[in-house]
Amino acid sequence: MPAVRPGAVRALVAPGLVSLVCLAILLGLGVWQLDRKGQKEALIGRILARSQVDPPGELPPATAWNPETDEFRRVRITGTLLNDRETLVHGLAAGATPGRALQGYYVLTPFRLRQGGTVLVNRGFVPTELKAPASRASGQVSGETTITGILRGSEPRTMFVPAPDAARNEWFNRDISGISAAIGLSDPLPYLVEADASPNPGGWPKGGQLRVDLPNNHLQYAFTWFGIAGCLVGVFGVFAWKRLFDTSEAA
Repeated sequence: MPAVRPGAVRALVAPGLVSLVCLAILLGLGVWQLDRKGQKEALIGRILARSQVDPPGELPPATAWNPETDEFRRVRITGTLLNDRETLVHGLAAGATPGRALQGYYVLTPFRLRQGGTVLVNRGFVPTELKAPASRASGQVSGETTITGILRGSEPRTMFVPAPDAARNEWFNRDISGISAAIGLSDPLPYLVEADASPNPGGWPKGGQLRVDLPNNHLQYAFTWFGIAGCLVGVFGVFAWKRLFDTSEAA
């Protein structure tokens, strides 16, 4: 084994410390992704358990609403749709061709409950060409009706989502309080109901768009971080060996 070059160990102190810090960060990210994997699996399990309850339950009182325990519960409501005050929210839906999404809108309609109060109902998706209510007049439901669906909370607007324009009725997320105020609801409940896939007259809107198969790629991400950490160890090992024992420069 060749002798260690003079001063080589001292020269490795700084890069060694930097590499150790980077290695700790990479391993921490990998462990964090494994933890996120467990959390996501638990969330998917809770969603499936709540959304498949049969028979459906009743709406929780507004004062008792807790998204942590109530969201994704299956409910059944009876009342009247206020079709003249529907709101369209930009969105995408699965198309007939796998991997190709349809662009259009989700139809949020106030629903006057038989027992009093109003809840927004996401009746489902319509493509862009059916944006105007007159183009799908055969899909309107009048009189008292019963709807089964899933409870959802308000959808937060992220930095990549455009701000709504209430004056033009342009919405890009399910802002329950904002939409309720814009259409003049005086007693809205703090959640909405995602209608199930029961057929609507005329076929539109198409309900049952809620998907509970949330992406769970955290194991893949964890392997990625651990793999980068392994590469760092290998690269630093080669670098350190060359610094300690390579005498080609001296030659």
